[in-house]
Amino acid sequence: MMPLHAAIASKLYLLDDLPKGFDCPLTPEQEARLARFNEAHDYTPPAATVEPITLPGRHGEIPARVYTAPEGTPATGRCFVWVHGGGWVFGDLDMAEADWAAREIVARSGATVVSVDYRKAVVGTAYPVPLDDVADALTWVRDHRHEIGAGLADGPLSVGGASAGANLVAGAVLRLRDEAGWAPAHVVLVYPAVHAVLPAPSPHLTALMADVPRAARLLTDFARVFENYLGGPLSTADGYAAPALADLTAFPPTTVLNAEYDDLRPSGEAFTAALATAGTDVTQVCVRGTLHGFLTRPGTEEPTDLALDVMAHHLH
Repeated sequence: MMPLHAAIASKLYLLDDLPKGFDCPLTPEQEARLARFNEAHDYTPPAATVEPITLPGRHGEIPARVYTAPEGTPATGRCFVWVHGGGWVFGDLDMAEADWAAREIVARSGATVVSVDYRKAVVGTAYPVPLDDVADALTWVRDHRHEIGAGLADGPLSVGGASAGANLVAGAVLRLRDEAGWAPAHVVLVYPAVHAVLPAPSPHLTALMADVPRAARLLTDFARVFENYLGGPLSTADGYAAPALADLTAFPPTTVLNAEYDDLRPSGEAFTAALATAGTDVTQVCVRGTLHGFLTRPGTEEPTDLALDVMAHHLH
């Protein structure tokens, strides 16, 4: 056990009494406190060349951005498709988990990063639409990566995502395995939510999370959030919506990064074990001293810095 990083622990009080959930509006005072908790002083994400693009999908255009190293920096030819989280409801290409993470991975690995957005589970939209967007985007990048990033992204293709984005990535990889007989070179799943019903936390994790404010926790809200994504009860989930339910045979090499202080940690740990049992070459890392969503924090903060290095290492 490692205490929460000082930069997080010192501001945890700002989350006291904040509600949690996609349908829980905040008062202006609460929004101001949340902004103070999330603000990143003295951090500037790495420079990158950024090109907005739109990818074709069965439900219409899919927004994306191509991140490459600044001119004069050697490129590796590797390509990494990245999908942000947000409970299948929030998030876009501007959020830190999308933009900062993409810039950091470019700087640390030399890969071309394609950050992909998707339709959210709001206003009557539900599974499988967000998954369709990610699968369609990944298919397009697989077939056209020589056309992006000045034609330099023609090497091995890997894919990764965070939280709900990790769920969508795992589901898309399974679908492309089944429908096209294809798999990416590597998969990176960061604090993934891949179960319809979360595995029970260990007594150690239960004790660890006892003093974490509700606004930084997911356990009591997860079933409701996942049902919103499904557009129906948890019992309707299949192996593409909840990849932990799938046959994981021939799943590609995978890196799983879990936050130490995270109600979703049992999902990542159980999925790692299931992948290993299925014969996948899988690496699991517990990122100590941090909460779910650590990729929304500055890349200079020690836990996030170490996690980004692990991600970049597995893209080399």
